[in-house]
Amino acid sequence: MKRFFGRVRMAEPGVSDAERELFGGPLRYDVGWSEHEGAHLELTMRSALRSMPGLVGGALRMAWRADRRALLAVVLSEVGQGVAAAVGLLAVNAVMHALLGSGSPGQRVHAVLPGLLVAAGAAVVNSALAGWSTSRAGRLEPLVERVATPQSLAAAASGEREAIEAPEFRRLIDVAQYGAGSARRMIGACVAALNGTISLISTAGVLTVLHPVLLPMLVLIAAPRGWGAMRVAQERYVSVMSWIEHVRAGRLIGNLLTERTAAQEVRVHAVGPFLLSRYERMAESAEAEQERLAAGKAVTEWVAAALSGLALAATYAALFVLISSGHMGLAVAGTAVVAVRSGSASLGALVMNVNQLHEESLYVRDHARFLDEAARRTLPGGGDPVPAQVRQIVLDRVGYRYPDRETPALDGVSLTLPMGSVTAVVGENGSGKSTLMKILSGLLLPQSGTVRWGEADIASLDRSQVFERVTLLTQDFQRWPVTAALNIRIGRPDRAAGPGDLQPSVDYAGAGPVIAKLPDGLRSLLARMFRGASELSGGEWQKIGLARTHWRSSTSDADGVLIVDEPTSALDPEAEIAAFDRIRRLAAPNRAVVLVTHRMSGVRHADRIHVLHHGRLVEHGSHDDLMAARGRYASMFTAQAAQYAPAPVIPRPASPTVADPS
Repeated sequence: MKRFFGRVRMAEPGVSDAERELFGGPLRYDVGWSEHEGAHLELTMRSALRSMPGLVGGALRMAWRADRRALLAVVLSEVGQGVAAAVGLLAVNAVMHALLGSGSPGQRVHAVLPGLLVAAGAAVVNSALAGWSTSRAGRLEPLVERVATPQSLAAAASGEREAIEAPEFRRLIDVAQYGAGSARRMIGACVAALNGTISLISTAGVLTVLHPVLLPMLVLIAAPRGWGAMRVAQERYVSVMSWIEHVRAGRLIGNLLTERTAAQEVRVHAVGPFLLSRYERMAESAEAEQERLAAGKAVTEWVAAALSGLALAATYAALFVLISSGHMGLAVAGTAVVAVRSGSASLGALVMNVNQLHEESLYVRDHARFLDEAARRTLPGGGDPVPAQVRQIVLDRVGYRYPDRETPALDGVSLTLPMGSVTAVVGENGSGKSTLMKILSGLLLPQSGTVRWGEADIASLDRSQVFERVTLLTQDFQRWPVTAALNIRIGRPDRAAGPGDLQPSVDYAGAGPVIAKLPDGLRSLLARMFRGASELSGGEWQKIGLARTHWRSSTSDADGVLIVDEPTSALDPEAEIAAFDRIRRLAAPNRAVVLVTHRMSGVRHADRIHVLHHGRLVEHGSHDDLMAARGRYASMFTAQAAQYAPAPVIPRPASPTVADPS
């Protein structure tokens, strides 16, 4: 009995030896759409009925905010359909009375006509109202999604950089992105659930009018159908969830065999036949699992159908007793049969719709939770204006530690950036260079110490004005899937520009040959996934990025800072030297340039060089001063220079010489 009436449990899927070899076991994706796997199994008949008002109410509130008139039209049409269904049942009852009443056949046929006309009219009205409801619901669904989607996108775009990098918040973003689609689907499921509920109420009302004992009969026959619908849905859900692990593994193998990045090793290392053989072994295991689940599903459906049949037989037996004892006429009994069948079908559909409402509501709830959390972590609005004239930017004993790390990324770092200067920040990977640049640009606020623009603490300034004064060119700058022109113009997208306006930036970056080889020049689309689009190499993209930096810098006269973080990693040596020279020339009386790199060839001509090591500032000075000090900078520079010289031994970096930050 527990097999059929106990709670459905998610079974661990069978794992083939191929899956264990490739993945160490079944694939358990940790992404948004897998957040609520098993949601269907949390619902029972009792909890479904208890949760339905709240679920429907939540969907109706979203629809009310989107379009009140459309929502009112849907509600009125659904209520109208319920009334039409009740009138239709009463008309059927009148037809039954006329057919089974006294009189000649001709008289009975004549008496049937009014009831038939009413039933036909009710059917026509019902059909018209259903069409009206479908039309208005079709308008509501995209509106609700359109309202919900910009909410989540705006919240994500306005969040603090610290929040974006927090694993918990990042996961919440991933989950919340499904909320808008779920909100849309909830509208359709809500309309269907509302339709089923009103149909049940109208049917129950008619049965009560016909004979009080008929209402318990409806419950008797409908309850097993409702249980059966929910049980079958949950069994099917378990089947899908058990199979989906194999589907994910197979899809992953298929992607690996067709990806461009894996094409070389698939062919040269014979990875293709190896993966295909594992795929076939996984498929055999999956087929056996599917056969077992299909057999269990068939038994469950048979039990549900048997229970429904027993309930139907009991109902017919009760009707026979009522008719035999003279407590019910044949006409009422015939109407009761029609009403009970209609009501039980409505309940089965209602259970399925509540199932869907329940699952979708979980993602809508995540969407609301994300909006609340994002509001708490959003960039603060307002603040003091950034001074028009800023002679220097000062970092004073700045410290910062990421939440998921034990050691600080920055520890007591102090440096000064005068306007018009070129400052270099160097250090090995993980030394804290990128974190320092995020704090300098205002993307992160220091957890200790201060950053001052002139005399103003950055924590008190309007962050949007700070961002207006900052220009960024990083190693992983965004390659936007738009035209080459917009990829440059997006450095300051609020300023319109034609090809002639962008040409100085193209020339400055040395990107002329890159643009010339594109099929439509600056109008060429740079996104390989679209037909007719072009693709650039890493070095060509960096020239586009440098042109974007020039465009942003050349359209601002206010004092600010240009931060260039590892900008030449994909350039050849000659292009790298030229790029560093162009970047240094962007220094102006109203602009400080900061070069962040671990490639020493581009920093020797900087006015000031700061060396980071494990988050601390260990050396600073000019190139000549640091080389004479024979500390970490000198060792790093000599080691890289030795790569291009016939030196027999590459020197190891010396222990850092800690400089006085003041």
